[in-house]
Amino acid sequence: MAKFIEEFKEFAFKGNVVDMAVGVIIGAAFGKIVSSVVADLIMPLFAAMGGLKTNDLNIVLKPGVPEVVDEAGNVVKEAIEAITWNYGAFIQNVLDFFIVVIFLFLMIKGIAKLSSLRKKKEAEEVAAAAPEPTKEEMLLTEIRDLLKEKK
Repeated sequence: MAKFIEEFKEFAFKGNVVDMAVGVIIGAAFGKIVSSVVADLIMPLFAAMGGLKTNDLNIVLKPGVPEVVDEAGNVVKEAIEAITWNYGAFIQNVLDFFIVVIFLFLMIKGIAKLSSLRKKKEAEEVAAAAPEPTKEEMLLTEIRDLLKEKK
């Protein structure tokens, strides 16, 4: 049991696992922001242009039944909610997904660009920092090249 606990501690506190946990938490918060952007900024524009609210889009599969009350105010029959197929909410979630995908694509593309610029700069610095070959090294290189040509 002690070995299991040690292995678990080693796994749980590795940098990659902690980094992944932070990424999941940030991702969840980012998901809320994207949902808010879609629900509060984008969808009202569609509603203003065409009077369409996607959250209201649904197909009634089984209509609801209102509550029945007798003259004394007692509930005789409970209300039954309508069963609906809410495809408008699905459309909104699809938009959420595409916004997240576009943002992640742009973010990863930007990170890759910055990374390649950094690597290019480091390579230039290494090339600039590399000392000129000595006369002996140049002479040995010439001898090596002449020997290769004779083979």
